[in-house]
Amino acid sequence: MLSVDVFEIAGRKVRIAVFWREKIQGITFALDREQFERNVERMSGFLRKRGVDVDLSRRSSDYPSLVRDVILGRTDNADVLDELSFEGVTPFERRVYEWLTKNVKRGNVITYGNLARALGTSPRAIGGAMKRNPYPIVVPCHRVVAKDGIGYYTPRLDEKVFLLKIEGVEGWTSSKRTS
Repeated sequence: MLSVDVFEIAGRKVRIAVFWREKIQGITFALDREQFERNVERMSGFLRKRGVDVDLSRRSSDYPSLVRDVILGRTDNADVLDELSFEGVTPFERRVYEWLTKNVKRGNVITYGNLARALGTSPRAIGGAMKRNPYPIVVPCHRVVAKDGIGYYTPRLDEKVFLLKIEGVEGWTSSKRTS
């Protein structure tokens, strides 16, 4: 199923879509309608490519509100881990996502290198896992930054800056890589 909702957050309309069956299969969001539609298409294609049986039938659920509550800090990211299906995710990706979600809390960031050291892998492997994260916001890939700037974000850097500002991580949102 696909649950979609629009919320007013920090003066912006935030569109959130959650793909789900018994648990959450994927999440996408955007700050404008056109990008949102592209993100929904991109995420459904990504999930299917990973072998996830995606049903795009629209059905109301509490999942978009749950994601909104994570954005607003009403719900801790780690409290939502049990709602994720982890379908189509490799064992390595799951290990990265769980460690990140449990250890890098709202208002904090970690570099690709430090996350790699914590997990005994390379920064490049961490970057790949972040790029393939089907659970943005809940698995806070936006909190992973480069040692010399904000780093990158799929699909758009604007969303990473928006999330970090809401979480009060202003120092990274004005780095040289945001323009």
